[in-house]
Amino acid sequence: MAGLGGFFGAILRYVLSTFIYKLLGTDFPYGTFVVNVLGCFLIGFFMGLVDAGVIISPNLRILIAIGLLGGFTTFSSFSYETVELLKAGAWLSAVANVVYTLLNCLGATWFGEVLSRLITK
Repeated sequence: MAGLGGFFGAILRYVLSTFIYKLLGTDFPYGTFVVNVLGCFLIGFFMGLVDAGVIISPNLRILIAIGLLGGFTTFSSFSYETVELLKAGAWLSAVANVVYTLLNCLGATWFGEVLSRLITK
């Protein structure tokens, strides 16, 4: 289920971001921005339905939340988990998740680029 959803989520991400770049240009990462914001809205809406008991099928949850939206953007999972920490009153954990994720992901991207340049020289 997750793989099937991820397959379609990745295709949707590519199609939507390509359309947004054609519409708005490439001087800012508009495509990625739109995909991330839309994915965050969709996971919030979907998981709200799950929490309310509207959607009870575990397979549907796996297909949509983990597969489709995970393939569409993993930022949606990060955002949902941070909101859940905030709702649970775990403010310090929520802030730590945001700060650590942002700093470590930027650092890991930079380090990956540096390492690839060292290996390919």
